[in-house]
Amino acid sequence: MARRTTKQAPLPDDFEEHILDTDIGDEMQSSFLEYAYSVIYSRALPDARDGLKPVHRRILYTMDDMSLRPDRGHVKSARVVGEVMGRLHPHGDGAIYDALVRMAQPWSMRLPMVDGHGNFGSPDDSPAAMRYTECRMAPPAVAMTASIDEDTVDFKPNYDSREMEPVVLPAAIPNLLVNGSAGIAVGMATNIAPHNLVEVVQALRHLVTHPRATLDDLMRFVPGPDLPTGGKIVGLEGIRDAYESGRGTFRMRATARIESVTPRRKGIVITELPYGVGTERVIERIKTLVLAKKLQGISDIKDLTDRDNDLRLVIEVKNGFHPEALLEQLYKLTPMEDSFGINAVALVDGQPRTLGLKQMLEVFLEHRFDVVRRRSTFRRGKAADRLHLVAGLLVAILDIDEVIQLIRSSDNASAAKERLRSVFDLSEIQADYILDMPLRRLTKFSRIELEKEKDELERTIEALDAILADERLLRKVVSDELAEVAKAYGTPRRTILLASAGAPATAAATALEVADDPCFVFLSSTGLLARSGSTQPPGHGESRANHDVVVSAVPSTVRGEVGVVTSRGRLVRLGVLDMPALPDSANDPNLQGGLPLSEFVALQPGERALALAPLTTEGAGLALGTRAGIVKRVNPEVLSRDEWDVVTLKDDDEVVGAVQLVTGEEELCFITSDAQLLHFGAAGVRPQGRAGGGMAGIKLAAGQRVVFFGAFDPADAVVVTASGSSTALPGTEPGALKVTPFGEYPPKGRATGGVRCHRFLKGEDTLVLAWAGPAPARAAAASGSPVELPEATGKRDGSGIAAAQPIAAVSSPVASQIGAAARVEG
Repeated sequence: MARRTTKQAPLPDDFEEHILDTDIGDEMQSSFLEYAYSVIYSRALPDARDGLKPVHRRILYTMDDMSLRPDRGHVKSARVVGEVMGRLHPHGDGAIYDALVRMAQPWSMRLPMVDGHGNFGSPDDSPAAMRYTECRMAPPAVAMTASIDEDTVDFKPNYDSREMEPVVLPAAIPNLLVNGSAGIAVGMATNIAPHNLVEVVQALRHLVTHPRATLDDLMRFVPGPDLPTGGKIVGLEGIRDAYESGRGTFRMRATARIESVTPRRKGIVITELPYGVGTERVIERIKTLVLAKKLQGISDIKDLTDRDNDLRLVIEVKNGFHPEALLEQLYKLTPMEDSFGINAVALVDGQPRTLGLKQMLEVFLEHRFDVVRRRSTFRRGKAADRLHLVAGLLVAILDIDEVIQLIRSSDNASAAKERLRSVFDLSEIQADYILDMPLRRLTKFSRIELEKEKDELERTIEALDAILADERLLRKVVSDELAEVAKAYGTPRRTILLASAGAPATAAATALEVADDPCFVFLSSTGLLARSGSTQPPGHGESRANHDVVVSAVPSTVRGEVGVVTSRGRLVRLGVLDMPALPDSANDPNLQGGLPLSEFVALQPGERALALAPLTTEGAGLALGTRAGIVKRVNPEVLSRDEWDVVTLKDDDEVVGAVQLVTGEEELCFITSDAQLLHFGAAGVRPQGRAGGGMAGIKLAAGQRVVFFGAFDPADAVVVTASGSSTALPGTEPGALKVTPFGEYPPKGRATGGVRCHRFLKGEDTLVLAWAGPAPARAAAASGSPVELPEATGKRDGSGIAAAQPIAAVSSPVASQIGAAARVEG
């Protein structure tokens, strides 16, 4: 396609060409200075008096002019933006809407000035478009624009000189310090941290009464910034530098605590982040560090933040890592700890200046003094004008009939006015007011009411004159108004100030990973698992806590593994690191801090955990006894395998006892439900592999079963038996309890019936609990409370004595180390 060409119109005959030579350097300098001046004064820097940039000031003034008060309904944000852009701020709707949104975000402003309705974004997400959101003035914004129509501030023409806009707002709130400010101009920038309104007002009131107060005096009221997002400020030296010179840096730190996020895992829960940091930024940084292998010990991270729970970021810590040390690394490597550089630059008398704390307070106070002074002058003038009119009405109302007759008899309004002035000695304004007043308003006037109004106006004028004449009274008015503002809009401090972070949990103090130290693993009679930090065997203390009996306690290491033998003949491998650690104690361990076995092992219906077994080739293997009287020794070489069956069981049979043999010379003991006891040496039982079904251990009578199997050193051992009725529910009656020295029972050969160990009384036909092992024997009730056992008697086949309460478990501090214990079935 051919390109169309246009011809330039010929120049007129009298055209004269004038070319002005300008140095490019001078032109660039002047143009840049104009641009810099415009950015500094019209966009980037706040005024030190109201703490607002022009766009924020114009937004609040426009909303006040539109009567978008807190008691009115919300309007579309696009309407406010359009009004601001069309009347006062011709810089694009995007910039205006961004400024409006920031004033409505509670995580950006310590005291939001706009009440937003709709999606105004989050620290990580942008807000919805202005056609979808609504807004109105927040209550603090009303205090910023209060008395603006009382000649309290100067006005200037807008960009096209068609309207007037305020140079500064009256600002009853010290907004520069309370909400802070941030901006980048040409050759300078500003960054002021938010503060607590109550603290700033206290400092202002102190400065009103003590103009020569020092910085230390003021910092007693304003110890540091109070950030909208809370968190912690670590180190106060930079804050003092900023308050003194206007420049300083401090560190912000997230608020985090260590909790149990799952029964088996600890986690770091973050509830507050540094100012200006969002959760997505933290998550992204953590993911990057984990993928780069610069951060270890994190298994998962979840953002559970919502409107009900506020911010909640959960970082799950892998087992084997110290959460405290990992939290210190997060502070060091992620935005969970960030710095804030204060550069307090603001406009003072039209000039950018770097201000300290006292200078900012003094500038605001001078502004408030001027506002109150001008407001008082304005109100006095209004009151004086009204008093002048009331005085004229009082003169005329004394003879209202004569006034009306005078007006009616006049030829025109001018004549009526002159006659009123001459007859009643009124001023021109008073005469005009009487003439302009409708007759229906005469019914509202009375001499008493007018005299009352006159007295009130005179008192008002007198009070305003006192304020204008007495500087101390003026300061008191400003101080009282600041107190009212703090009472109305003040909130408690959110940010915690820390002089230092304390001792860091680094490798020098606390290792990141848990060391593979020796420990003991415990299994209780109610199925609680735990590990200790002690390298000494448990159970050497005399006192005992209120907890259930320890069924098994085996030595291991923190990063090692142990096995759990179940009644189905299974051996399940467990990681020791997953178990909760108990505090070291010389006494018996209290397993109330343990975790249920169900958190580690999925047991089948009717299956029970019997004992723990160390997965080591040392020792003499594992001894098992079944309900049908079968005994088996398992070779220790096969204990290091994965989950497997330690014995092949017949139908209706189950394992009732599992004991780790130490020397192989221990005594194996069976006790049956019909009170028969058989013990023989473990050396008489040949070790078998995993497929072995065991051999005959004790010969059972018809209908009887084994209730206890154990292995122990017979020296100083005792036998504990409890009889009862087979038709009664387990634990419903105490029954009879008997404790006998183990030496009273002679050994018999394997596969024999043994000897009688308990004589049944009337109504008793079975043993509900039996146990044999080293003394002293300890018992516990179902509630976990200790049960005192009687002294060991010498009668081998004697009957028991009535028990005070049912016994749920019996064990020994020494026997528990190899897993010999007894529990009530049911």
